[in-house]
Amino acid sequence: SISRTHYDFFPETLPSGPPPNGPFSLDLRQLRREFLQLQAQAHPDRHAGSAKPAAEALSSRINEAYKTLQSPLLRAQYLLSLRGDTNHEDDAAKLGDEDEDQELLLEVLDLREQIEEAESEEEIAALRTQNGVRMDESIKVLEEAFSKDDLDTARKEAVRLRYWVNVEDTLHAWEKGEAV
Repeated sequence: SISRTHYDFFPETLPSGPPPNGPFSLDLRQLRREFLQLQAQAHPDRHAGSAKPAAEALSSRINEAYKTLQSPLLRAQYLLSLRGDTNHEDDAAKLGDEDEDQELLLEVLDLREQIEEAESEEEIAALRTQNGVRMDESIKVLEEAFSKDDLDTARKEAVRLRYWVNVEDTLHAWEKGEAV
């Protein structure tokens, strides 16, 4: 049916479905295994003639489901959108509290400055480690919030995680010698 969620594609990895019934965190290796099996079955080249367009559409949906679920940020945003919250898609997404917003923004600006001024791989490696801790903490908060069906906290934390993911991307760009 049309109303299948991304979770429905992976019954082995995600038997309880989305939170609050199922957990927010998932086994990425098992998800990948199940994804590869599904892709092999649905691959358009395995279907001839009139079945091919349907197979292509299914293959594309499986890809999208996998890509979304394997990223904690995209997974959180997807879960919020399933519940009718699309605010996180706004680029100026806010935490909802002015002081908190200001604090987060200053922290991110400070981090960007540290990245721009970094002169060695070691400095960047240290910043990546710190940012990894931030991302892990964010994911823990999301896990807790979704398990309690606390969508307000989940929404705020998804905004915060998006900033940390952006910082991660910037650190990655620095390592590849791109302008940051």
